[in-house]
Amino acid sequence: MGPVDGHNDRHGKHSCEIGKNVSVREELAHVGARLRGARQERGWTLEDLAGRAGMSASTLSRLESGKRQASLELLLPLTRQLGIRVEDLLPGEPPDPRVRRPVIHREGMTIAPLAPESSPIRAFRITYQPRAEPPRQRVHEGAELLYVISGRLHLHLGERHLVLTRGEAAEFDTRTPHAMWAEGSRPAQVISMFNSEGARVHVHEP
Repeated sequence: MGPVDGHNDRHGKHSCEIGKNVSVREELAHVGARLRGARQERGWTLEDLAGRAGMSASTLSRLESGKRQASLELLLPLTRQLGIRVEDLLPGEPPDPRVRRPVIHREGMTIAPLAPESSPIRAFRITYQPRAEPPRQRVHEGAELLYVISGRLHLHLGERHLVLTRGEAAEFDTRTPHAMWAEGSRPAQVISMFNSEGARVHVHEP
């Protein structure tokens, strides 16, 4: 079993080295593509940028195509002429797409943000609880679009009393007096989307 194990170890190391080489080539290709893009954005030819940076056009061409290994010695004069940083040419980690914002509890509601705070989309999953007494109606600028995912939602909109069930949606001008709570004895879960003013009123104001 010894020779076989040794063969497997060598094979594993060889595979690892191949993987690293592929990764390095991919990173170099990204650097070259970003370098080419920065040059083309300025309307410069290979000869234009190479002359400014004090290198041959063939060296720059090989660097952009990934055939020449990128080094600080080559990149620094190029980035100085382009007015960018070396870091701008390196592939960075993509941003984490997960939303990590705390759940908010207020006025009988549980509000879970579904988008980053900087997002233009102000979306929340709101759980409304049954109430012995209806909450007061609110009025503010903006609009709200909601979709009921479970339970029964009582929507007091102006003078109207509406009960929305699972799968039903509503959209209304929030300048109309409105209030919501769970109808019956079970909570109601709703996906709500607001403009920035509506999100501020529902999430932050008491």
